[in-house]
Amino acid sequence: MRTAAVLTALLMMTVIPGTAIASGHGPVFGGATPTLGKGGWQIDQAWMGRIGDGRSDDDQMLRTMISFGITEDLQVSGSLPITLESGIYMPRGRIMSMMASTQDLEGIVSWRFHRHPAGPGARIESTVFAGFTAPLQKYRSDGMRAAPSFQVSAASGYASRTHYIWVGGGYQRFGEREGDQMGDSVFYSAVWGYRPGFLRKDYPKPDLRFFVEAVGEHTSRGLHHGFDYVSSGGDSVVVGPTLLLLYKAYGLEGGVLFPVYQRTNFQPKESFRFAVNFSYFFWRNK
Repeated sequence: MRTAAVLTALLMMTVIPGTAIASGHGPVFGGATPTLGKGGWQIDQAWMGRIGDGRSDDDQMLRTMISFGITEDLQVSGSLPITLESGIYMPRGRIMSMMASTQDLEGIVSWRFHRHPAGPGARIESTVFAGFTAPLQKYRSDGMRAAPSFQVSAASGYASRTHYIWVGGGYQRFGEREGDQMGDSVFYSAVWGYRPGFLRKDYPKPDLRFFVEAVGEHTSRGLHHGFDYVSSGGDSVVVGPTLLLLYKAYGLEGGVLFPVYQRTNFQPKESFRFAVNFSYFFWRNK
């Protein structure tokens, strides 16, 4: 199953025709600044996961997200999970910046508060995000009682027709319920993207972009029955290639990240993480 996950992710990245006029689309894992235009809708169906040392350590999830552009720079998103596998001892940080990796409903508000031209077809911009989660079950897979959380994050960077550079970071805190509390999560990312000249096509022709993404996370120890949960928490830095394929009203993106640093507390280590996301964009009638 673990081998099939990474092979399928790579296959979907390279051979399935993708599909978007998507101003609201960025990299797969890291924070980015794009938001939908006013009145724009976006539906995302993601398959993501962390693959650990052993079969019982794998986390895999399907997640559906719907986003709406209130203005050119203000967007709201909501997502719903379907868990495929839930490892007991894997770290609990986020996988994709816009989607939680827990069995929770999630809502996020995105505000692009700064945008400045930086030459023909280029801009420098910044976006902040605020979100919350509500658990769909009483207990987590590790037996801890589930509780809501909130998260705040920000991203800033440069985007042109050829190059993309984004840096971002955020913080997620879970509530406490009857002595159980998941550890706080701090996450940060850096993304570099490139669009070769022969692939730099205007709508409605296909548009292919390549990225290198680096994501770091620190998860603090949680509480279980009011005591430190000593097998929780840790640090990791993962790096890898991703790509985004846009065509008309559709988008397909995917990638695989591999660890370059890990520190775990009595936990199996992560072998890799992956995500594949299919998007559809549409606009309401004016």
